[in-house]
Amino acid sequence: MTSFLILAFPLFGFLLLNVFGCFFSKRVSGFLASASVLASFAVSVLMLRDVFLAGAIRVPLFTWFQVGQTNVSFALLLDSLSLLMCLMITGVGFLIHVYSIGYMHEEEGFTRYFSHLNLFIFFMLFLVLSDSFLGMFVGWEGVGLCSYLLIGFWFQTAAFGQAAKKAFLMNRVGDLGFILGILAMIMAFGSTQFSVVFSGASQLPIGSGIITVIALLLFVGATGKSAQIPLFTWLPDAMAGPTPVSALIHAATMVTAGVYMVARSHVFYMSSPIASTVVLCVGVSTALLGAIIATRQSDIKKILAYSTMSQLGLMVSALGLGAYSAALFHMLTHAFFKALLFLAAGSVIHALHGEQNVFKMGGLRKSLPFTFGVFLIGALALAGFPPFSGFFSKDMILLAALDHSPLVFGLLVLVSILTAYYVCRLVVLVFMGTSRSDKTAHESSWIMQIPLGILAIFAAASGFLHLPEALHPEFIVVTLLAIGLMIAWCYRRFSQVQTSDEKTGIVFRKFYIDEIYNGLIVRPILLLARFFWTIFEPVILELPATILGKSVMFSGRRLKQIQNGHIGFYLLVMTAAIAVILVQLLWI
Repeated sequence: MTSFLILAFPLFGFLLLNVFGCFFSKRVSGFLASASVLASFAVSVLMLRDVFLAGAIRVPLFTWFQVGQTNVSFALLLDSLSLLMCLMITGVGFLIHVYSIGYMHEEEGFTRYFSHLNLFIFFMLFLVLSDSFLGMFVGWEGVGLCSYLLIGFWFQTAAFGQAAKKAFLMNRVGDLGFILGILAMIMAFGSTQFSVVFSGASQLPIGSGIITVIALLLFVGATGKSAQIPLFTWLPDAMAGPTPVSALIHAATMVTAGVYMVARSHVFYMSSPIASTVVLCVGVSTALLGAIIATRQSDIKKILAYSTMSQLGLMVSALGLGAYSAALFHMLTHAFFKALLFLAAGSVIHALHGEQNVFKMGGLRKSLPFTFGVFLIGALALAGFPPFSGFFSKDMILLAALDHSPLVFGLLVLVSILTAYYVCRLVVLVFMGTSRSDKTAHESSWIMQIPLGILAIFAAASGFLHLPEALHPEFIVVTLLAIGLMIAWCYRRFSQVQTSDEKTGIVFRKFYIDEIYNGLIVRPILLLARFFWTIFEPVILELPATILGKSVMFSGRRLKQIQNGHIGFYLLVMTAAIAVILVQLLWI
């Protein structure tokens, strides 16, 4: 039951802060929340040996219900994949918790913020540790709830509340596909437990219709959580939350859930060429679209948000190629360098008292030398500059693409070139040249710098955790030259820029995708709702009932006049009634 403690510590932290948080100071609340995640990380480390020896460990929790031969229970499954996810979630999550103590120290609702962070970690751990798709779905929905709470942390601002609702509702669209996939599993295999479902799927022929249906339905859910086309527009709007929340969502928790689910369900996708092709096409398209949009953004957090969308597209592309280890490796390295970039961006925003427009920054390398150093490490890792971590994980994906198709390889190379461009542009606009800000910048506190330093080490060196069998010197040389040229060009183009903004062009407007969605989906729904509210309900539903009710009231008012208390009138009515009855009898 030691493995249960991985879940228990964050849940205990959430309950403790909600029940007794009012008695704690801000710093105590922050340290308690951080300690609970650190304890979960420590247990995950201790489980490494057991998982290495046993291969997989299943820990039953409880039976939800049993109907006939159908037994729905919850259990934990610790294997190499789930343990990797646990280490990533709790390790990066702990550093984000510690950073938040300094970043959020002046905010109201400090304890509420940390309790929601703990709950977020708990549900994400439940998602990756569950031994069934049903258990995964419970964690899946919990993560969606926590993202809503944290993105809308500053709910007093209407725009932030709208961003939280947008993320919540768009993910519900994807979740519908997940639910239907679970129902299809139950119909096909009578269970949602991984061992039963995958065993049944492996016995069906390649290209089986039911496997393809299940795989595609599950992928609909993945497109929502991992911000793939078409369910991606919530991700940049999620920047409305505090910056550490953005780091947690984009690096270690919510957006990795879809990648994890597809990797966990690899048996389905290996058995369905159609589903794998769909995954590949969506991944490549998302990677390219996200990279293009990132090249023209002016908000420092939105540049990183579209970068996340693009990098997730790379991971999904690898999944579609069947390169599951490459996808998971890039997910791991991405967790380090993207968390680093978001937290370093948070230090920049913190230093400039909330400013997020990169065209109102510049020259910050002098006033923020530590932040500049760690941000540069994260940027080089994201750009794939050797020997930083991103180079090795991207190298694996590109090699898998080269073996599959020259077209896919070429498109992913284009994504990598665009990534290097927008990363160089970002670094130059924020840190190089002369200052375009009217604010005096100040370096972050030590409690924010320590997590940044640790993440910088992993962003630089984690690529060596899984070196390819053979390094490709031609990749290294071409990458060095390409990024070197990109740095020189971006420095020349943006270091002396004077404009305060760049809000022009179709790319900045994200190809008007939000406007298209509003026109095709949101406005028709609102018009339909207005029709039901103003016409259908009052005229078709309420009017007949109103007429009937008023008729009864009218007739009641008239009939009550008969009861007037005059005996003569009663005798007259009775005599008339008898006469009518006699006439009817005689007529018959």
